[in-house]
Amino acid sequence: MVSTPHISFSASDRSYLAILKKEIHKMAQQGGFEAKQLAEIDLIVSEMGSNLVKHASGGEILAGIQQTDEGVTLELIGLDSGPGMTDPEKMMLDGASTTQTLGHGLGSIRRLSHTFEIYSRKDWGTILLSRVHKKTDGRKAHSIPSTRINALVVAKPGETLSGDGCCYINAKDDTIHLLVADGLGHGAEAHRAVKEAVTAFRAFDSKSPVDILRHLHQSIKKTRGMVATVVIIDPKNKRWRFCGIGNIGMRFNGLQQSKSYLSYNGIVGHNIPNTLNDQELSLNDYQQVMLCSDGIRSRWEHAKHPTIHKYDLSLQAAAIYKEFGRRTDDMSVIIGRALP
Repeated sequence: MVSTPHISFSASDRSYLAILKKEIHKMAQQGGFEAKQLAEIDLIVSEMGSNLVKHASGGEILAGIQQTDEGVTLELIGLDSGPGMTDPEKMMLDGASTTQTLGHGLGSIRRLSHTFEIYSRKDWGTILLSRVHKKTDGRKAHSIPSTRINALVVAKPGETLSGDGCCYINAKDDTIHLLVADGLGHGAEAHRAVKEAVTAFRAFDSKSPVDILRHLHQSIKKTRGMVATVVIIDPKNKRWRFCGIGNIGMRFNGLQQSKSYLSYNGIVGHNIPNTLNDQELSLNDYQQVMLCSDGIRSRWEHAKHPTIHKYDLSLQAAAIYKEFGRRTDDMSVIIGRALP
């Protein structure tokens, strides 16, 4: 799967809400959602935007059409830096309100969403996640796969194309191959470098991240180049295998420990080291990997939110983006989780 970028919409003022609602409606319509679900999505967006304006003096909504295990999915993430909620569960009850309104907002969003989560901390703000799957033959329960990968990719403000990219494939040997790439600079040429790398990545089968990176290096020599990390998740042998070139941050998290890794210096497509080595970790010790492009400040960290590991991976990625996103470059946070 190739993760498509999320589009950032400002919800800093009530006057923006009608435009925001229209643009996300158009996005969902292009994704194949039918009239009834489009009306429900309109309501979710309306309530989400109104909450941002009323309770947090504005914020941001990230919207993206994703191809997930459940099919075509619209993912909406509302972010603010407002006062936060002391009791989010209470605020989702119908009739609960802090502004003397009917108090149906969060409850309505939860009812209309296939996935709904909210994370809030006092004086830090709130993140609200809503996912809606396109209906096929009715809403069905889906089994939870042993491995999940969620990507949050947002283009530099003012750009229509992202120079960051993420792709993952299920290989023939039941491993999962993950590529996270950041084209040099931003805009169309950075996007082209990553797009060509993704094409080469999907066509090349190897058990070695180093071999994959060397193949990508040869495949994108006519582009401006990129930095990249390849991770292979091997559930059968309980191993992570990985290698990176350039400044993509990578951190593995376990129940009791975490470990960061530095990539090799170089630019894929231009100059890479002669000596590269695959590295390995036990999946029993580390169940989750987080990767960030340099659009996320280098001192990003996860530990200051002690309970966030219990939340959906997209919400975790949004917390990193909210707090550490530079807003002067393309930004991406990719999280992979494998059950031991």
